[in-house]
Amino acid sequence: MPRTVGRALYLTLVCLAAVGAAGCKPPRVPPPTVTDLMEDRVTLDGIVMKCNNNPRMAKTDVECENARIAIDRLAASHEPDDAAKRQEEFERKREELRLAQEKERAAKAATPKVDAYHLPLVPVEPPAASVAPPPATQDTPVVGRTN
Repeated sequence: MPRTVGRALYLTLVCLAAVGAAGCKPPRVPPPTVTDLMEDRVTLDGIVMKCNNNPRMAKTDVECENARIAIDRLAASHEPDDAAKRQEEFERKREELRLAQEKERAAKAATPKVDAYHLPLVPVEPPAASVAPPPATQDTPVVGRTN
Protein backbone atom coordinates (compact mmCIF):
# COMPACT_ATOMS: atom_id res chain seq x y z
CA MET A 1 0.00 0.00 0.00
CA PRO A 2 2.69 2.50 0.70
CA ARG A 3 3.77 2.10 -2.89
CA THR A 4 0.35 3.09 -4.24
CA VAL A 5 0.24 6.13 -1.96
CA GLY A 6 3.63 7.25 -3.27
CA ARG A 7 2.54 6.65 -6.83
CA ALA A 8 -0.71 8.56 -6.30
CA LEU A 9 1.18 11.40 -4.65
CA TYR A 10 3.64 11.41 -7.59
CA LEU A 11 0.82 11.48 -10.17
CA THR A 12 -0.94 14.25 -8.24
CA LEU A 13 2.20 16.35 -8.20
CA VAL A 14 2.77 15.77 -11.92
CA CYS A 15 -0.83 16.78 -12.68
CA LEU A 16 -0.54 19.90 -10.52
CA ALA A 17 2.72 20.83 -12.26
CA ALA A 18 1.12 20.41 -15.70
CA VAL A 19 -1.92 22.48 -14.71
CA GLY A 20 0.35 25.11 -13.18
CA ALA A 21 2.52 25.25 -16.28
CA ALA A 22 -0.52 25.57 -18.51
CA GLY A 23 -1.93 28.29 -16.30
CA CYS A 24 1.32 30.28 -16.35
CA LYS A 25 1.27 30.70 -20.10
CA PRO A 26 0.64 34.36 -20.98
CA PRO A 27 -2.85 35.04 -22.25
CA ARG A 28 -3.24 35.14 -26.02
CA VAL A 29 -3.25 38.72 -27.24
CA PRO A 30 -5.96 39.27 -29.83
CA PRO A 31 -4.82 40.74 -33.14
CA PRO A 32 -5.28 44.50 -33.47
CA THR A 33 -8.54 45.53 -35.06
CA VAL A 34 -8.80 47.60 -38.21
CA THR A 35 -9.69 50.77 -36.25
CA ASP A 36 -6.72 50.22 -33.92
CA LEU A 37 -4.42 49.94 -36.92
CA MET A 38 -5.90 53.03 -38.56
CA GLU A 39 -5.15 55.04 -35.41
CA ASP A 40 -1.65 53.61 -34.84
CA ARG A 41 0.35 54.01 -38.03
CA VAL A 42 3.58 52.64 -36.54
CA THR A 43 1.93 49.31 -35.72
CA LEU A 44 0.30 49.28 -39.13
CA ASP A 45 3.68 49.80 -40.84
CA GLY A 46 5.25 47.06 -38.74
CA ILE A 47 2.54 44.54 -39.59
CA VAL A 48 2.69 45.45 -43.29
CA MET A 49 6.49 44.95 -43.32
CA LYS A 50 6.10 41.60 -41.55
CA CYS A 51 3.44 40.49 -44.04
CA ASN A 52 5.53 41.62 -47.04
CA ASN A 53 8.52 39.61 -45.78
CA ASN A 54 6.47 36.40 -45.46
CA PRO A 55 3.97 36.01 -48.35
CA ARG A 56 2.59 32.70 -47.06
CA MET A 57 1.65 34.30 -43.75
CA ALA A 58 0.19 37.31 -45.57
CA LYS A 59 -2.51 35.13 -47.12
CA THR A 60 -3.64 33.41 -43.91
CA ASP A 61 -2.85 35.71 -40.99
CA VAL A 62 -5.65 37.79 -39.44
CA GLU A 63 -3.25 40.67 -38.70
CA CYS A 64 -2.26 40.91 -42.37
CA GLU A 65 -5.89 40.94 -43.46
CA ASN A 66 -6.72 43.66 -40.93
CA ALA A 67 -3.69 45.66 -42.09
CA ARG A 68 -4.81 45.45 -45.75
CA ILE A 69 -8.31 46.59 -44.82
CA ALA A 70 -6.90 49.48 -42.74
CA ILE A 71 -4.69 50.60 -45.63
CA ASP A 72 -7.65 50.51 -48.04
CA ARG A 73 -9.80 52.53 -45.67
CA LEU A 74 -7.06 55.10 -45.08
CA ALA A 75 -6.54 55.48 -48.82
CA ALA A 76 -10.28 55.87 -49.38
CA SER A 77 -10.54 58.50 -46.65
CA HIS A 78 -7.76 60.62 -48.21
CA GLU A 79 -8.95 60.22 -51.79
CA PRO A 80 -11.35 63.23 -51.80
CA ASP A 81 -8.55 65.48 -50.50
CA ASP A 82 -6.23 64.28 -53.24
CA ALA A 83 -8.92 64.76 -55.90
CA ALA A 84 -9.55 68.33 -54.72
CA LYS A 85 -5.80 69.10 -54.83
CA ARG A 86 -5.48 67.64 -58.33
CA GLN A 87 -8.48 69.67 -59.53
CA GLU A 88 -7.05 72.85 -58.02
CA GLU A 89 -3.67 72.21 -59.66
CA PHE A 90 -5.38 71.54 -62.99
CA GLU A 91 -7.32 74.83 -62.81
CA ARG A 92 -4.16 76.77 -61.92
CA LYS A 93 -2.19 75.26 -64.85
CA ARG A 94 -5.08 75.89 -67.25
CA GLU A 95 -5.24 79.56 -66.21
CA GLU A 96 -1.46 79.91 -66.71
CA LEU A 97 -1.74 78.37 -70.18
CA ARG A 98 -4.63 80.66 -71.08
CA LEU A 99 -2.66 83.74 -70.00
CA ALA A 100 0.41 82.63 -71.97
CA GLN A 101 -1.67 82.07 -75.11
CA GLU A 102 -3.36 85.44 -74.67
CA LYS A 103 0.05 87.18 -74.41
CA GLU A 104 1.23 85.36 -77.53
CA ARG A 105 -1.88 86.46 -79.48
CA ALA A 106 -1.43 90.07 -78.32
CA ALA A 107 2.23 90.04 -79.36
CA LYS A 108 1.29 88.64 -82.78
CA ALA A 109 -1.36 91.29 -83.26
CA ALA A 110 1.05 94.08 -82.27
CA THR A 111 3.71 93.19 -84.85
CA PRO A 112 3.10 94.79 -88.25
CA LYS A 113 2.51 92.39 -91.10
CA VAL A 114 4.82 92.65 -94.10
CA ASP A 115 3.22 92.34 -97.51
CA ALA A 116 5.87 91.24 -99.98
CA TYR A 117 3.81 92.46 -102.97
CA HIS A 118 3.72 96.06 -101.83
CA LEU A 119 7.35 96.59 -100.80
CA PRO A 120 9.23 99.47 -102.48
CA LEU A 121 11.52 98.54 -105.31
CA VAL A 122 15.22 98.93 -104.62
CA PRO A 123 17.66 98.68 -107.52
CA VAL A 124 20.24 96.00 -107.04
CA GLU A 125 23.72 96.89 -108.36
CA PRO A 126 26.34 94.25 -109.01
CA PRO A 127 29.42 94.49 -106.80
CA ALA A 128 32.25 96.64 -108.14
CA ALA A 129 34.81 94.69 -110.13
CA SER A 130 38.14 94.51 -108.38
CA VAL A 131 41.24 95.68 -110.27
CA ALA A 132 43.60 93.14 -108.70
CA PRO A 133 44.64 90.28 -111.00
CA PRO A 134 43.52 86.84 -110.02
CA PRO A 135 46.02 84.94 -107.89
CA ALA A 136 48.57 82.94 -109.84
CA THR A 137 48.19 79.25 -109.63
CA GLN A 138 51.29 77.19 -109.27
CA ASP A 139 51.48 73.60 -110.19
CA THR A 140 51.98 71.66 -107.06
CA PRO A 141 53.48 68.23 -107.27
CA VAL A 142 51.04 65.41 -106.97
CA VAL A 143 52.06 62.11 -105.47
CA GLY A 144 52.07 59.33 -107.99
CA ARG A 145 52.35 61.62 -111.03
CA THR A 146 55.45 62.74 -112.81
CA ASN A 147 56.01 66.15 -114.34
